[in-house]
This record gives sequence, C-alpha cells and structure tokens, in this order.
Amino acid sequence: MAAPADWAPVQRVPTYELVLRRIEEQLINRTLRPGDRLPPERELATVLGASRPAVREALRVLQAQGVVKSAVGTGADSGTIVTAAPSGALTRLLRVHLAVASFPLSDVVEARVMFERFSALGAAKAITPEFLARIEAPLLAMDDPGIDRARFNELDTEFHVAIAEAGGNQFVADLTVAVRESIRSDILGTLEHSGDWPEVRDGLRADHHAIYRALADADGPRAADELEKHIEGFYARMRVGEQD
Repeated sequence: MAAPADWAPVQRVPTYELVLRRIEEQLINRTLRPGDRLPPERELATVLGASRPAVREALRVLQAQGVVKSAVGTGADSGTIVTAAPSGALTRLLRVHLAVASFPLSDVVEARVMFERFSALGAAKAITPEFLARIEAPLLAMDDPGIDRARFNELDTEFHVAIAEAGGNQFVADLTVAVRESIRSDILGTLEHSGDWPEVRDGLRADHHAIYRALADADGPRAADELEKHIEGFYARMRVGEQD
C-alpha cells in the first residue's frame, strides 16, 4: 500500500476555468463561429451548471483575448458575440506566451530562422513595389548616422515584420512577429552591451541591405540565405553576451 506521502492532493480547478473550457470546446468544434451570439449569462450558467460569477469571469477572459465582445442593451449588437479576432490579437497572445514560457533562446532563434526563410521565399516570388517600399523605409531610416540603439532596434523589427508580411502567408507572418517581439528586449540588451556601436551598427546595416537587394532582385533563395546568416550571426553575438 502506498504511503500517505505518495498521495498528492486533488488539484482544484476554478469553476470559471471549467466554463472557459466548455466555451472553447464549442469554438474548436466550430459549433460557435464568428458572428454567433452566446446564450445570455443566466441561461449559460444554467446549462453549464455554474454560477453566474463564474460565467462572467470566463467571458471576461475571452473578451480580454479578443475572442468575444460584449455589449449591454437590447439591439442587434447587444449580448456576447464571437468575433473574428484580428491577427494582431493572436500576435499579442503569442508574444506574451513566448516571453514567459522560458523556451531556450536557441529554440526561439531556430523557429525564427524557419519562419523568416519561408517568408523571404514567398516575398521574392510575389514582391510588389508597395511591399519593397515598406521594406526599404525602415532600412533607409537605419542608415541615419546618429541613430541610437533603441531606435535602431525598433526599425530593425519593422524591417523584419515588413518582409514577413510580404511573404503572403498571414499566419506565418503573425508567428514571425510574435517570435521577433518576444526577443526584442534581448536584442536591445545585446545592442546596448556591444562595445563598438558604430561597428555593430554598420555590420547589421550591411546585412539588411544584402537582404533587401536579394528581394529586389526577386531572388528568394539568396534572400533566405542572407536572412539566416544575419539572424545566426546576431545570435552568436547574443551568446557571447550571455557568457560575459
């Protein structure tokens, strides 16, 4: 017979989480779709066998995630409605999750290389003057000789995001943005602790211009290779910083 110490207490799950799971099941099964209205709070509490405060808290969580929107009143827009969440909502959730999930930096960088190579190949196939202009704008701003590290990091993010969005796959673009944003502070920390800022800055500028030229030439494999070399090169610098 097992000793008493071998028995762990049964974990109590807050009721609102059980309500949340039931609603999420309906969303995953496509029983509930964007535009559908959830039952009124009182009715939902009855059918789920939960208290109204528990239902209210679950709906609050879903609303914070951008999954539903709630409005009081009696009109067509009243009640709780499933929304077609914008891609920005997904990106926000992913980047926060990545930031707190404690994944090894090497795993995050590897995923970033995979996504950005994919986007570069797609962007080169269907590049337009509009997308080239969006990619070039932060590139030219980074060429400012007086730019500081924080501003450079912001523009660097814009540059990579523009390439991801030009790739034509919105889901991959959102994943790319989330991964890039989740390590934004790590990148800035590396820039701030780089001894010779002009040398580091000029090296990164050269990388960015090489990527841009490959995209302007519609050379996807070259753009993908340049992106991978750029990301891996900076990651090597980040690892050196971790060891110091």
